[in-house]
Amino acid sequence: MLNIFTSELIKKHSTLPARIMKITTPHGEVTTPTFMPVGTHAVVNYMTPYDLLQTQSHLILGGNTYHMLIKPGLEVIEKAGGMHRFMGWKNAMLTDSGGFQVLSLAQKGGLCKVDAQGAHFKHPTTGQAVHLTPASSIHTQKVIGADIIMAFDECTPETGGREAALAALKRTHDWLHQSKEAHEKNPRSVYGYKQALFGIIQGGSFPDLREESTKVILDLNLDGIGIGGEVIGFDMAKTVEILQWIRPALPDNKIRYTMGVGLNPQDLIDVVTEGVDIFDCVAPTRNARHGSLYHGYILEKNGRLIFENNNEVPHILIKKSIYAKDENPILKNCECYTCKNFSRAYLHYLFKEHKLGYAHLACIHNIHVMQNVCLRLQQWIKES
Repeated sequence: MLNIFTSELIKKHSTLPARIMKITTPHGEVTTPTFMPVGTHAVVNYMTPYDLLQTQSHLILGGNTYHMLIKPGLEVIEKAGGMHRFMGWKNAMLTDSGGFQVLSLAQKGGLCKVDAQGAHFKHPTTGQAVHLTPASSIHTQKVIGADIIMAFDECTPETGGREAALAALKRTHDWLHQSKEAHEKNPRSVYGYKQALFGIIQGGSFPDLREESTKVILDLNLDGIGIGGEVIGFDMAKTVEILQWIRPALPDNKIRYTMGVGLNPQDLIDVVTEGVDIFDCVAPTRNARHGSLYHGYILEKNGRLIFENNNEVPHILIKKSIYAKDENPILKNCECYTCKNFSRAYLHYLFKEHKLGYAHLACIHNIHVMQNVCLRLQQWIKES
């Protein structure tokens, strides 16, 4: 096992900010751009580690800090030897700090109280008081043992205006310093290998706040840069605009991570074109489980890539009766296991009969499409 974390610029697009990076972690190398399938509860839903590797996934988001703290708990994870061993994943892994879950809980009728110290809530099963602070978030991530860990932050809501964004920004920066202090006491996981710490740029939809946050992150010389906030990935036009605000200040040698981007394949193209390296989203597997299967082809137009198909949206709804006797694969010429072996008619049948096998096959396809977009982006950048 390597005991280092490095990030290296391999190739820039000749005219656009898009680039290829190589990340070296204790659990292997990763070439970007790459999509991170999300295993919030220590599993990428309906996919095994073998399935993930077959879709060319080499970096995943595994084990959300909040959820792992609640269940199965740190003792179980540590006894297993860390999240990699617990979930059988031998490649690179990123985990998040729990900041987004804090926002979600706070928005659900006061299930979580947030103050300067951190987030305070009750364990949903035992009722025991739980305090998630920058120090405890970092400690939890040390036990999880991910190669890349995130500073504890307050995800900026899109409601509340500038005042709310300012308050979240101040708290995020305070917590960032505390997260870095906790990490630097021992920059390794409890299993002995080095972990990389990323900070998270907040500031909502305000250019000056985003620029201020970027400066704070860069001044601390962290291992990588996350771009967060409720708007990121939710509003892609605004996401691209925010990236354009902050990109001139970003160094070439730091990994850039847009958090929560990947609802549609085109979203990956949009952020990579703006110089982003990695991204994650629960949507590909969630959409697959609910019958929405990605369908489209990557084309080059006017020097840029687009994900295009003949439908109004880049997916087909397999529940529709028109697929009941359709012997075509989900996507013609797709090389995923599902498309090479099964028809739309079969998937329609499995979906209508609520068979678990449907979700497995559907998730394989959607993740494969996302990674295929990333591989095509790499090729496009190399050839520019």
